[in-house]
Amino acid sequence: MIKVQRFILGSKTKISLLSFILIVTGFISHYAFNYELLTEITFIIASVIGVIPIAIQAYQSLRVKVISIDLLVTIAVIGAFIIANYEESAIVTFLFLFGSFLEQRTLNKTRKAIKELTEMAPSVANLLNSNGEFVEVDIDLVDVHDILLVRTGDKIPVDGIVIEGVGNINEASITGESLPVGKKEGTSVYAGTILENGTLKIRAEKVGEDTTFGKIIELVYEAQDSKSDAEKFIDKFAKYYTPIVLLLGILVFIIWRDIALAITVLVLGCPGALVIGVPVSNVAGIGNGAKNGVLLKGSEVISDFSKVDVMVFDKTGTLTYGTPVVSKVNNYGKRVEESLAYLKAIELESSHPLANAIVNYIEDVKEYKVTNTNVVKGMGIISEINQNVVYVGNKDLITTNNLELTSIMINDINTLEKLGNSIVIVALNKQVEMILGIKDEIRTEVKEELNLIKKMGVKELVVLSGDNQGSVNVVAEELGLTKAYGNMLPEDKQAYIKNLQSEGKIVAFIGDGVNDSPSLALANIGIAIGSGTDVAIETSDVVLINSNFKTLRHSLGLTKRIVSNMKQNIIIAVGVVIVLLVALLSTSWLDMRIGMLVHEASILVVILNGMRLLRYKLKGEMK
Repeated sequence: MIKVQRFILGSKTKISLLSFILIVTGFISHYAFNYELLTEITFIIASVIGVIPIAIQAYQSLRVKVISIDLLVTIAVIGAFIIANYEESAIVTFLFLFGSFLEQRTLNKTRKAIKELTEMAPSVANLLNSNGEFVEVDIDLVDVHDILLVRTGDKIPVDGIVIEGVGNINEASITGESLPVGKKEGTSVYAGTILENGTLKIRAEKVGEDTTFGKIIELVYEAQDSKSDAEKFIDKFAKYYTPIVLLLGILVFIIWRDIALAITVLVLGCPGALVIGVPVSNVAGIGNGAKNGVLLKGSEVISDFSKVDVMVFDKTGTLTYGTPVVSKVNNYGKRVEESLAYLKAIELESSHPLANAIVNYIEDVKEYKVTNTNVVKGMGIISEINQNVVYVGNKDLITTNNLELTSIMINDINTLEKLGNSIVIVALNKQVEMILGIKDEIRTEVKEELNLIKKMGVKELVVLSGDNQGSVNVVAEELGLTKAYGNMLPEDKQAYIKNLQSEGKIVAFIGDGVNDSPSLALANIGIAIGSGTDVAIETSDVVLINSNFKTLRHSLGLTKRIVSNMKQNIIIAVGVVIVLLVALLSTSWLDMRIGMLVHEASILVVILNGMRLLRYKLKGEMK
């Protein structure tokens, strides 16, 4: 018996689809062909197969002494059968099952996200053995204080300290920062990050679940669990509504000794419009969101999002484009075109993370062949081109080779760094010709959109980033954000969000990277930029599909309208039931025919009211 119940409950999606097909067939038979026998048969079959899983759930609730809305729906369907109203029972059971389908779909996406996250963790490491050789071993065999070798392109297998070598590491999976970070002896590295160039020997400080990446996975699990206990409003409402209607039906039978009247009370009291009104608002709102580039994952998401009073943003890839570009070029010599041509020739052959930004900036210049290239790790490149010695790198490269930086140049470098730029200096034959500032640019539409979001009731706008505090301050000041915090690891971001929630605030977190997944999962509402990683998208509650920042404001306004629409439908549904029941018991003019007509009309009203959400647009948007 238990196996049969599990099989039926596990087939609710298929039952819902079959029920829908039967209902459509019934309406076509009635309105197109006036074939009443087929219409009646299809509605009866749809009702029977639809009510079975609902009745099982009602039975399971009763076993634990809970009177659920499933019980009322089951009794109402039985009552509808007694008075031969098969259409009502078929529609109510279908919509009830359809709501369960939406909930299960969201749960499956969450499980998939966690699986993908765990698959991204490093699986092997090059371990120094007792013979002084580095051998590849399973990551589980690495212990604290072991010495490991990491080559270009490898994932860092543990959290540790560099003991030898220099290189650039892409730490986007941990900090979210797009610009690679230079590493040398004595600096820290994190598991799950990638060595883009160079070779490093590191000493393991944290391994396995204790690494920063391991904590990311653990935090996602914890945050998902903390959200799964939330009950939907309709279930809370049913806790009181269902027993009241059942008790009323019993009292009517006891007082009037009229079984038909008691059944009529149950049928008219069946929350048909209530059961339909909430899903239709959700489905129409979700449909509007999808059409406008927003994916909303379920009714709980909609309710929480509508009440958000603090929005917390990741910086890189969210407030900024996530791709470094040349933002400023200061020229100091007369060989500008020649310097640019030499620079492009060098960067075309370079594997440095900033090379693409420079190549994309420099367009039509003469082509030169690079000879005798010397890569100075951690500083830059020295090459020969057309009998000229060309220096391309940071300030250390220039000072180490005894090239002069004037006070004006030093002042320009300081100014660019304060604005969040990485510095590239170009010199020809001992003479500095130009200084380039390269940084991740702020999205063009962000400032205006954030100002409009403030007007929609969001009280605080905060940026949390793994980037340095100076760069974060620049972004915050330009965008007019409330608060800005840099140098933050995933657990720091999560702790900040927890603190906000402990103060009773409803928090939305907006991000795009693997490092953002714990915060996306923990926040009341996690919002992922569509261009972000699959894990961020799957872990989140809301996805801005086309990465258009304007859709954030649309999604906030839409959820507020959906919640308002749901409340309107609940008031209509409950109000009509109350009026019908009062009129049924206190007057003689209301019979079953009139009652069912009004009952069906209330269902149509809430459907039409919900469908209005399909046309929702913010003020100022094109109609």
